Amino acid sequence: MPLVSRVTDLIGRTPLFELAVTATGTRLLLKLEQFNPTGAAKIRMAREMVLDAERRGLLRAGGHIIESTSGNTGLGLAVVAAERGYRFTAVVDRHASRDKLRTMQAMGTELVFVADEGDDELATSAREDLAESMAAERPDAFFTEQHNNDANAVGYYPVAEELLEDVERVDILLSAVGTGGSLFGTATRLRQLGCTPKVIGVEPVGSIAFGGEGGPYWQSGTGTPPGATIGTAVDYSLLDEGMKVSDVDAFATARAVAAEVGLMIGGSAGGSVYAGLSRLDQFPPGSTVVTIVCDGGEKYLDTVFDDTWMSARELLAPEVEGKVAGLLRRYSPANRGQRLVQAG
Repeated sequence: MPLVSRVTDLIGRTPLFELAVTATGTRLLLKLEQFNPTGAAKIRMAREMVLDAERRGLLRAGGHIIESTSGNTGLGLAVVAAERGYRFTAVVDRHASRDKLRTMQAMGTELVFVADEGDDELATSAREDLAESMAAERPDAFFTEQHNNDANAVGYYPVAEELLEDVERVDILLSAVGTGGSLFGTATRLRQLGCTPKVIGVEPVGSIAFGGEGGPYWQSGTGTPPGATIGTAVDYSLLDEGMKVSDVDAFATARAVAAEVGLMIGGSAGGSVYAGLSRLDQFPPGSTVVTIVCDGGEKYLDTVFDDTWMSARELLAPEVEGKVAGLLRRYSPANRGQRLVQAG
């Protein structure tokens, strides 16, 4: 790594981790985006949205960035705003991780809450409405509007480029869908580079992006809750399949990966890993399956990894954790040679 002078110069070149391999050589690889500054993928698109706004003359020196965020986009914008001399206001609810909110404040972000203390329900629609109205009232303000900003997906083009530097091909790209930028931006760039993977989106049970009945869910930074608008960053033309994973299965997977592998991943990444592990034997032999892990688990120590919090919401499921742990042991890369011999 060369000497750098900006935090955003540290973005990218995140590692690829082999989590699981089947007897037929199909492997599940995790793109560990928690190795970016702020510990999340979304700093990639936060930087691109600001640079794009500057290029188009929508954001000028000393301007004011406003965004509705569940945390990780806000963290990325906080870094970029600090570097480039902007004021940043994050419109948030109390569903967001407290550590994310505190970190944004530490970097000079103004937090505006749409919910009272003690109300930890997801309030995406209310956040976005308030952020839009606040920006309209301030002549120096720019609402980055991540769900409908083309620069969101473009910010993830380097993910595709990095993947193809590390592996020969990506056969299946399977990841969580929140704004849609990480999955569909990566898929778009892979296609531009001549790689056409099957694209599988994962959302929480209760999210409405892939149809079905809407309802509450606890996975943070992912899905589209009832009442919220599905943004243009969700590119259905690239989607081959949509899957839904419950909070119980997603969180049990994050906890099992931590206990079995020593790798901390966030709750939404747990949903994607659950989807990949549960279907790994169903993919064509020799497939390379990639999941983008959008953030690490350290931000969720007081939620996903806290037994009291989990039990109070009826999310604690030792039997599911045991099931996932069994899959991790079964597919452990350490046993790859033995499994290939057995398969042969």
